[in-house]
Amino acid sequence: MEIKLAKTAGFCFGVARAIKTLEDKSKDVNISTLGPIIHNEFVVSDLETKGVNAIDSLNELEDGKILAIRTHGVGKGIIDELEDSKTEYIDLTCPFVKKIHNIVHKHYNEGYRIVIVGNKNHPEVIGINGWCENNAIISLDISDISGKIDICEKVCLVCQTTMDRNTFETISEFVKAEFESSLIFDTICSATNERQEEAANIAKDSELMIVIGGKHSSNTVKLTDICKRYCENTIQIENFEDFPQDIYIPRKIGITAGASTPSCIIKEVIDKMIENTKGAESFAQEFEEYEKSLITLNTRDVVKGIVMGVSEKGISVNLGYKSDGFVPAGEVTDDPTADITSMYKVGDEVEVFVVRVNDVEGEVTLSMKKIAMMKGVKEIEDAFESKEILTGKVIQAVNGGVVVSVKGSRVFVPASQASDRFLQDLNSIVGDEVNLRIIDIRKMRGRTKVIGSVKNVLVEQKAALAEAFWADIEVGKEYKGIVKSLTKFGAFADIGGVDGLIHISQLSWSKIKDPSEVVSVGDEVSVYVLEFDKEKGKISLGFRRAEDNPWTKVEKELKVDDVVDCKIVRIVPFGAFAEIFPGVDGLIHISQVADKRIGKVEDELMIGQHVQAKIVEIDLENQKIGLSIRALIAPKVEEVPAEEAATEEVPSEETVVEEVAEEVAEEVAEEVAEEVVEEVVEEVVEETTAEEVSAQE
Repeated sequence: MEIKLAKTAGFCFGVARAIKTLEDKSKDVNISTLGPIIHNEFVVSDLETKGVNAIDSLNELEDGKILAIRTHGVGKGIIDELEDSKTEYIDLTCPFVKKIHNIVHKHYNEGYRIVIVGNKNHPEVIGINGWCENNAIISLDISDISGKIDICEKVCLVCQTTMDRNTFETISEFVKAEFESSLIFDTICSATNERQEEAANIAKDSELMIVIGGKHSSNTVKLTDICKRYCENTIQIENFEDFPQDIYIPRKIGITAGASTPSCIIKEVIDKMIENTKGAESFAQEFEEYEKSLITLNTRDVVKGIVMGVSEKGISVNLGYKSDGFVPAGEVTDDPTADITSMYKVGDEVEVFVVRVNDVEGEVTLSMKKIAMMKGVKEIEDAFESKEILTGKVIQAVNGGVVVSVKGSRVFVPASQASDRFLQDLNSIVGDEVNLRIIDIRKMRGRTKVIGSVKNVLVEQKAALAEAFWADIEVGKEYKGIVKSLTKFGAFADIGGVDGLIHISQLSWSKIKDPSEVVSVGDEVSVYVLEFDKEKGKISLGFRRAEDNPWTKVEKELKVDDVVDCKIVRIVPFGAFAEIFPGVDGLIHISQVADKRIGKVEDELMIGQHVQAKIVEIDLENQKIGLSIRALIAPKVEEVPAEEAATEEVPSEETVVEEVAEEVAEEVAEEVAEEVVEEVVEEVVEETTAEEVSAQE
């Protein structure tokens, strides 16, 4: 007979921690749990003998007793009530359940509709729902969701920690397909997931499958359902007394147990089976191996494990021990901007450093960063000796420089060595990948400080690039460049180890006041060489293209006497400039603004005004266009009554000439008279002044 005992059978860490805490605390204080601590009557009864009783509501809490919140957790309303009343309590909520509370509370406040995959009557689900004001949709089937949520809503889906994976995946796939703005959080406990997978694998190869656990335990019931899929001969028992006396014992037997089943009950069941079966020796050996799996880890151990779950907060790792380990996000990598959810996936094998065993969060705390650092130290020391160029990522700006993550180690780069040019703001390079060389390693007070230089590498690289560049440069040659800085007169672009200037006049065919209107620092630009001076190291670059010259469009599309729609863009004393299309302005001279004489252009036109004007001149060589509004204004003709028009004599040409001559003669006479008067006045003034001077003498 072959008997297979699941290594994952029995207490999960959350349950073990809760029971141990109650057993320890009950020695000094009286404790009541809000509801049974777990769904196992044996454990609840055993705790009662130690002075820990279960109550159904806060009203039942006796004076002087401390309240313990069970592993299933409670809603926010109960926590608030305890805080407001200053009731002393111990929160024994399973860490995995606590994470779901945080997810639900955060996203509910951000406007998400919460969907919980679980049993609506389960205390864990009731507690989770309490963190979104009991407004969640609780589902065990797609029909619970379909038609109840608007497709435009944002949906956040979580799952009861003990839910079977098939149900969760079916509902999550539906939510992904139906709601574009959906967030799916796989919150099935890693221990539950592992327990279910192992139970399924054992059941596939067993003729009898025994599941040990409380009748009301959700995770035990689900284990039973899963096992029945693969082994029809599956039974669930709560303790050794439930074990059937006359059950047929086949050749292959599999055993697993729920998360709320203590090892003592598992052992009692095993002993009962041993009494009724042969092969006790081999079975005892199986159980001995199971007990060995309960051993703990030691701080500073370096071990390998399998990734069981990845989230923004960190990575859960199965170490092959009773308790899963957890790598906080800050211990995965030095890079605070890294997306760890894309770096690792479930099933990956990883090497980790044990930082702390069984911490207050209920998990073994691990670090990947320390492993990388330990491996990287030797490589960095070798690179220092060989002057090898290393690659790293700038992760932080600190006082006096920046920190670069290189092979898992932190390398300090002084501000003077962070670039080959002055950096006013060191934060501008945070997140950049850089090449550097280790220039010093200092060991102080048991710590090693590594100092690097980005500048040294850049200077060398640019020198090599510049040499190749100057050997190959020629007028008209095109380059791809990166805009490095902007000034009032233009933009400097790096075109391969050498900087060139794009003058502001070369940035656009239109008139611009600042280069930032066209380009920004960091932009990739296509430029061509206008001229260069190798001795002075100066290069003038062109950016605007001949085919974009708006005057080419003028030559093709406009001609004298055309009427154009234009916009007044500038007013000067002698007229107004109007934009015909971007980059092309025409001048409306003050004499062409109206059909009358005007003193100021502003009296007739204003900036931004749209007008129609006639083209009276095009000078392509000097890029000038003359416009006239006056040419479009018809001369005013005074209306004459028909009777008068019939009797009025039309003057002859000689008569018109004589009348015009008389008018001109009169105007000339008036001007001459004015000049004569002015001369006479001046002579009189001079004579009077001379007489006064003589009299005084």
